[in-house]
Amino acid sequence: MNPLLTALGIPNAVQEFFDIDELVFSYGEHFEHYDMGFHRVPTTKNLWIAGSAVTREVIITSTAMEAIAYLAVNLNSYPNLQSLSFIAIGNLPHPGQLNWIKTHFPKRKFTLVFGKDLLGRLADIRVAAGLFYKPVRLLRSEVQIQILCGEQVYGFDQDTISLNSFEKATGIRTGVRTAKSKQFDTYLDQLKHYAKP
Repeated sequence: MNPLLTALGIPNAVQEFFDIDELVFSYGEHFEHYDMGFHRVPTTKNLWIAGSAVTREVIITSTAMEAIAYLAVNLNSYPNLQSLSFIAIGNLPHPGQLNWIKTHFPKRKFTLVFGKDLLGRLADIRVAAGLFYKPVRLLRSEVQIQILCGEQVYGFDQDTISLNSFEKATGIRTGVRTAKSKQFDTYLDQLKHYAKP
């Protein structure tokens, strides 16, 4: 078991599921690095993938560490870990990543685990729409987010935009679920807050 993950409160079952030795995660030609005091996340067209290829649920995150933290916090909700796949996309969702996910995981249940901040909520929209062949373009002004979807432009307040508000405005129903930490921006932030010194 990894001592840093153990100090964060990551159960042994989660560490075994992800088969973690070092906290360096390969996205093909790029790597995510995690250690005390830093977390380097790549911006890449590649993916980090863990879990079963034959799965019912695919959980998409921005980082491998967020995937680990999410499962640690929600372990009781998943009695059969072999029914899960985790995919980390890095700092920025890329259309090629979403096309690959759609092709390799058809007819799966998707759960998006991005932060509660504005960038996380925009990632929810971009990934969910991209998984269902509705690519979007995001534009930000001083007070509003504009989303170009097809030929239509939709405006949203920065403080209230969410995947749900996007779906209601556009009439698109992706069926994609989002999961957010209740008290913190991310599940990793939650674990770091409660970590053993």
